[in-house]
Amino acid sequence: MIEQLHPRIIENKDWATLLFVVTFAVVAMTKSAYETRFSEFSKLIFSDKYAKIYRDNSHMKNSFTVGLFFVQIVSFAFFILLTMNSFGYASKTDWVLFIQIATFLLYFILGKYLIEKIVAASFNIDDFVELFNLQKVTYRTYIGVLILPINAILFYYNNIPQIIPLAIIGISLCISVYSYFISIKTYQNVIIGKLFYFILYLCALEIAPYYFLYYWIAKGSA
Repeated sequence: MIEQLHPRIIENKDWATLLFVVTFAVVAMTKSAYETRFSEFSKLIFSDKYAKIYRDNSHMKNSFTVGLFFVQIVSFAFFILLTMNSFGYASKTDWVLFIQIATFLLYFILGKYLIEKIVAASFNIDDFVELFNLQKVTYRTYIGVLILPINAILFYYNNIPQIIPLAIIGISLCISVYSYFISIKTYQNVIIGKLFYFILYLCALEIAPYYFLYYWIAKGSA
């Protein structure tokens, strides 16, 4: 009796392994080049010392921020892919989908940043928005670096429980809310002076984009 043969499907994880190595290397090089700054950055959730020291606009475009921005994009793209895999919407080894997610994140973040600068110029609150953006970027980068090793572990772990990505999302949202609280506390004098514009800014650029993004994703998965 001849046994029926079934093709063995081997998932290609080499691209992810290489990308994890490169991303961790970027973190290591950034830590080595900016040892003191990275040390303060790693304590961000426990202390606002980093936010107070590095609050100048010049820190937005230096190699520390740019390098960790790359880490942030890769980390969030992996997390989204793993979350979709956990809920049965995608394969975690789909590198094409990963590139699509990373590209979307890149354009979404940069596009939102450019629109914010245009609106800030219209409302004459350029300086405040630059500082506020730096604060947001700092905490968003912190979340990205924080979940990077978790992504690496989950990627090589089969059958990820759905509670894990949901818990990470919950913790990330708490950190984001905390970052807004710190930002408002830090720049309260500026905010009070331009409270009307700040409320418009929050509604138009901090709430609306994420609401429409959620609506689009929810409608697409329905």
